[in-house]
Amino acid sequence: METAIGLDQAEIETRNFIVKVYSWMTAGLAVTGLIAGYMASQPEMVINLAHSKPLFYGLLFAELGLVFVLAGWVMRMSASMAMLAFLFYAALNGATFSVIFLVYTSSSIANAFFIAAGTFGVMSAYGYATKSDLTAVGNLCFMGLIGIILSSLANWFLKSPMLDWITTYVGIAVFVGLTAYDTQKIKQMNILGNEGTDEDAKEAISGALALYLDFINLFLSILRATGKRRR
Repeated sequence: METAIGLDQAEIETRNFIVKVYSWMTAGLAVTGLIAGYMASQPEMVINLAHSKPLFYGLLFAELGLVFVLAGWVMRMSASMAMLAFLFYAALNGATFSVIFLVYTSSSIANAFFIAAGTFGVMSAYGYATKSDLTAVGNLCFMGLIGIILSSLANWFLKSPMLDWITTYVGIAVFVGLTAYDTQKIKQMNILGNEGTDEDAKEAISGALALYLDFINLFLSILRATGKRRR
């Protein structure tokens, strides 16, 4: 009986932890969407950002720097600092993502978002519920991610439509797989017995960041594949 009660308590604590992870991920996506939407409602602001290469690339490098800091140092920060850094990163993403409104129609962006949300939801639920070990899937997807990065850098110079097409669809497959893998990994990384502590909050932020990145990159890949460009 004590073991059963212990198992029930562990399941409840794990479920509560996952709820916190998704709450923070949703908060990050909301901040990104609000910033992007506000800037899109001010076309001159987006145009100035897109045409100002020092500013645009400065934001991109700031995002890269901040996400590496968050991924590597979140457990060494205070809980409040980790939360603030995550939301600030989401806001920076919103600023740079506003540029997609210059490239794609609003209906295309909305369609890509709902497709990404549905796909993400299904794969994340699978990653949470499955008893299968998804480590091999995660390793394969990580190798695919490295390939995407290298191919994208090469295509910066080659300008090959075929390579761009391949990279886009491989990207969709990679981030679909990573969504399931990261969900399972986040579920397993929860430390039982520390619910409500700063460590618990930082673990939730770390998990939220991983799933936020999976969703954002899945959305962008789907948008590139299905989006209708403005004329």
